[in-house]
Amino acid sequence: MAQGIEVPPIDYAAIAPLLIILGTALVGVLVEAFLPRHQRWPAQVALSVVGIAAAGLTLGIYAGGAGPDGVVTLSAALAVDRPTLFLWGTLLALGLGSVLLIADRSVEPGGAILPSAIARAAVGGRSTGTGAGPEDRDYGSPPGSDPSAAPTMQTEVFPFTFFALSGMMTFVAANDLLTMFIALEVLSLPLYLMCGLARRRRLLSQEAAVKYFLLGAFASAFFLYGLALIYGYAGSVRLSDVAEASVGSARSDALLYAGLALLVVGLMFKASVGPFHTWTPDVYQGAPTPVTAFMAACTKVAAFGGILRVLHVAFGDTRWEWRGVLWAVAIASMVIGAVIGLTQTDIKRMVAYSSVAHAGFLLLGAMAITPGGISGSLFYLLAYGFNTLAIFGVISLVRDADGEASHLSQWAGLAKRSPVVAYTMAFLLLGLAGIPLTSGFTAKFAVFSAALGDGMGPLVVIALIASAIAAFFYLRVIVLMFFSEPAPDGPSVTVPGAFTTAAITLGVLITLLLGVLPTLALEWAAGGVFVG
Repeated sequence: MAQGIEVPPIDYAAIAPLLIILGTALVGVLVEAFLPRHQRWPAQVALSVVGIAAAGLTLGIYAGGAGPDGVVTLSAALAVDRPTLFLWGTLLALGLGSVLLIADRSVEPGGAILPSAIARAAVGGRSTGTGAGPEDRDYGSPPGSDPSAAPTMQTEVFPFTFFALSGMMTFVAANDLLTMFIALEVLSLPLYLMCGLARRRRLLSQEAAVKYFLLGAFASAFFLYGLALIYGYAGSVRLSDVAEASVGSARSDALLYAGLALLVVGLMFKASVGPFHTWTPDVYQGAPTPVTAFMAACTKVAAFGGILRVLHVAFGDTRWEWRGVLWAVAIASMVIGAVIGLTQTDIKRMVAYSSVAHAGFLLLGAMAITPGGISGSLFYLLAYGFNTLAIFGVISLVRDADGEASHLSQWAGLAKRSPVVAYTMAFLLLGLAGIPLTSGFTAKFAVFSAALGDGMGPLVVIALIASAIAAFFYLRVIVLMFFSEPAPDGPSVTVPGAFTTAAITLGVLITLLLGVLPTLALEWAAGGVFVG
């Protein structure tokens, strides 16, 4: 080693879960390169489950002996503190549920992912999203055919999932803006590809992927430009250095707040916060439903984990200067999600606008620069992630001859066809609405209480009104399922395989437990503060 070069100390125990997930992604690439095609699916599924289990085990062991102060490692690029450990555990649990949904080959014969990643949709017509065009049935089993004859899924989606998951884990632990930007790209690029891999409705899926990629590129550019302006102001991209430079400085703050504004655009885009949500309904609708579940649950956790760290560590002492702007953003997100959600006739788009409304609620906790704001937001992310994951699992079960029956009219009378699915969906929708005895009620109560305690009473009132409006379109689906007559040629409900059943059951149980017995999770979420 050359004289004068000092290797930075690395706390391998602290970052072991991240290294295991990244290593699983790399091994998955080798599986794709060297195993015969017919052996890849079982190998990738086994590798994925073992990788997440190993990462979860090491995380549990480390968290059991970690102190409340946390550690900063890798030349202060990563901060592994109590909120980071909570977010990592949440991402691993949601990642397991997402992998199970992606791996399932019983709901859609062959899997929801198309068999060849390089295949194009048929030319000669634009998919309307109704499943009526011939290009929408290129890879599905026609009615009356043998489902086992459907070609198996493209297993490259598994390493894509793990690369995205490793980027999310890095994003929530990033202690400087440059590491955060790199993690943002690592989590985003696989998602752009995964959105275009739907077996059915190929044109809609490819359109969603292109929209997500183009708008994501713009958002990344905003983030990077904001990073440059903040570096010009503070002379550093480390969050703690930015906080130190912004307090008591005699310099003009124009660069600082211009940089923060651009930074916020990039972060809010990834979190589906209105009015930076324009990609969300199209991508949720067009992407394969298991991929949509992965994005809706895990990406929301990662994005708000990053937002919490930036606002609390770098800009907590200057909150009175930027809080008014985020008030407006939060109000816009809640109103857009609640009002436009009322007009949706596609259930995946309805859940997308629900996500926009929930992002506005989450911003209340992010803006409350208090321990209660941190714990409330972390608990909300845990509750929302499992609730949403299970909802998309249920959505994948209601199908007609052309694939998923996503139009709301097709859900009429579902309780008469499959009471179990209807009652499960109703419970999950009530969870999103925030009805008592569900995790949604406890999560909203925690976030709204933190916001109220930090002087945001008017914003809490607006959030309560938006919650009441949003509850209407959840209840509309419940009324359709239980109090309407099913159409004679209406969709059927597919009996899920073990993987989808496990993912839905996990989501339902967590939604119930966090509503009835939330104390343990709230105590975990309140176990520490961000370090820098």
